Amino acid sequence: MLDVQHPALAGGIFHRLDAEWSALCADPAVQSVVADWLVADGLADDVAAVTGGVADAWVRSLGPAQLLAALRPGDGRLADELTDAVLRALLRRAAGHDRSAVLAARVIVQAMIPAAVRMTRGQVRGFGGRSFDEVGHMTVAALFEVARSGRIHTRPGRPAANTALDTLRQLCRALSADREELGDNLALAELLADSRPGPADYAQARSVQRAAAAAGLQSCIPMSEGEVGGARLELLDLVLEAMESGALSTADARSIAWHYTAAVPDQDAAAIAGATPGAWRRRRSRAVARLSASLQRTAA
Repeated sequence: MLDVQHPALAGGIFHRLDAEWSALCADPAVQSVVADWLVADGLADDVAAVTGGVADAWVRSLGPAQLLAALRPGDGRLADELTDAVLRALLRRAAGHDRSAVLAARVIVQAMIPAAVRMTRGQVRGFGGRSFDEVGHMTVAALFEVARSGRIHTRPGRPAANTALDTLRQLCRALSADREELGDNLALAELLADSRPGPADYAQARSVQRAAAAAGLQSCIPMSEGEVGGARLELLDLVLEAMESGALSTADARSIAWHYTAAVPDQDAAAIAGATPGAWRRRRSRAVARLSASLQRTAA
């Protein structure tokens, strides 16, 4: 079920997840639970229609294998309307407090394995004692926690992109904390690192940009190398987090992002928002104050 073919992964965390998934798919009780989910969420007919070509005899009725097939359409990317609806329904269930919630989160993890592999590769370094499998464990743990958090299904935009972005944030925080604990030896090793943006930086930049575009904060024009990790990206990330926490409304977020990251003139922005330029500037001023207060609370 992996989208990668590397002998180094054999026996590792992602290989074990695939083996565990096969056992889940073969369990009649799990298949029954998944079928009940799809029926209750009104997704059964659509999932059956797009996965009717699955050949294995034990997945002819609705079950986890067909659910995964719907979550990885075509080239394996989570990208169409049905996929978004199925993933959002799973994220709602994963936010619960019963065994069914744990199973829903496990399905989400399996669907996001290709993204998790890419994140893991991007964070592995040739120093500091972290192997691919060790970082892979941290990635999967972060992904499972994000899936259970209940934060994603209420957020605008593509749920897969939002899930991947939150997972990458959490993974980076965990790795940073670990680097701090290792102390001077790892700090010296960091001097050998390439300062140019790496695959993980570009992945995070794309995720932030997609989430910002989905929220109407900016257009989806690819960032240049100089912008990856730069001030514009950081501001968009902070504004998105403030929207998620409720510190900023959508209009507040746009008043900041349109002015500081997209360079939209106040007159044009106000016309789009149905306000006067003066009112739009006052909204932006209040929004900046709310964002600053939110950041201060977080820092405290």
